[in-house]
Amino acid sequence: KSDSDTYTCDIGDAQSRAKLVVQEKPCIFTKELVDTEVTEGEDVILHCETSKSDSPVKWCKDGKNLKNSSKYNISRSGFEAKLVIHRAEEGDS
Repeated sequence: KSDSDTYTCDIGDAQSRAKLVVQEKPCIFTKELVDTEVTEGEDVILHCETSKSDSPVKWCKDGKNLKNSSKYNISRSGFEAKLVIHRAEEGDS
């Protein structure tokens, strides 16, 4: 994207110019979430991978954003995004 600019080619007094616009490549999932089963009371780890390591990731349950807490641990390392649900219970399904 930083290559976006106006470029010129000169020969003598003649000049040709063109504007280059580099579109940012969209972030996609390179590894999606998978359905998981866990026994009640156990911790469960959900993780996925994205094509860009710096893209923000948002975890949701029932349409509501999840945040780090004693119940949820959200982390991002390189291309991997991870959600740990501590002591899973039926309501976490």
